[in-house]
Amino acid sequence: MSENSISVIKPYKWEGLWVFDDERVGLDKEPFVAGADTLIDVAIERKGIANAQKGFLLLFSATSFPSADLHLEWVREEASGNVYKWADEGMEGWLCPALLKYFDSPPAEIYVQLKNAS
Repeated sequence: MSENSISVIKPYKWEGLWVFDDERVGLDKEPFVAGADTLIDVAIERKGIANAQKGFLLLFSATSFPSADLHLEWVREEASGNVYKWADEGMEGWLCPALLKYFDSPPAEIYVQLKNAS
């Protein structure tokens, strides 16, 4: 992924978990766990995403972009993944090794926008 590109995934609830599919990179029902799921819950509520459990758009990039809702900062490597902090909410979430399907290495920052799916 180039430094200024924006990726898009569509998380949804499956069996009580936030998951996403991305056929492009070989992911099926990839779960958000270990705080990343709670981070999504708070971000959805804060943004007011309607029917998010049925799917919403999550845009993300290693560089800032207009209308980004969240700014996550790398904290540490942990259990083959990486922990990021959402300073605005004082929360941390673990992102699994699937992060490297989108970035060559864990970025120092991740900017995120949440949007209603159409």
